[in-house]
Amino acid sequence: MKPEITVSTDDLERLEGLLSKPPTRNRSDLDGLRAELERALIVDTDELPADVIAINRRARFREEHSGREYELTLAWPHEADAALGRVSIFSPAGSALLGLSAGQVIDWKTPEGHAIQLRVLTVL
Repeated sequence: MKPEITVSTDDLERLEGLLSKPPTRNRSDLDGLRAELERALIVDTDELPADVIAINRRARFREEHSGREYELTLAWPHEADAALGRVSIFSPAGSALLGLSAGQVIDWKTPEGHAIQLRVLTVL
């Protein structure tokens, strides 16, 4: 079962705009993001809790099996940069992070195809 997620009206509006443009409208690789937006609780931007991952928010995570911790920032596609830990909202990993809050755990597939569990420790 997927954890509950919360998305701000500003992020939703901008994402829906990007997803409706011709370059992305028919991209099946973005269906996961579309599904996440459909199931999300939508709140006014000024009411989005500080511990919820939104675009341009940085969060600290722990891999449950290994105990490894790291930080990632959820970014717009044109601002993504793996070297800086900026994950595109259009990537499967990015769409999985959107709307999670501190304490939640998700199952995640690494780029190498390994299944791991990530716990959101804090949203910075």
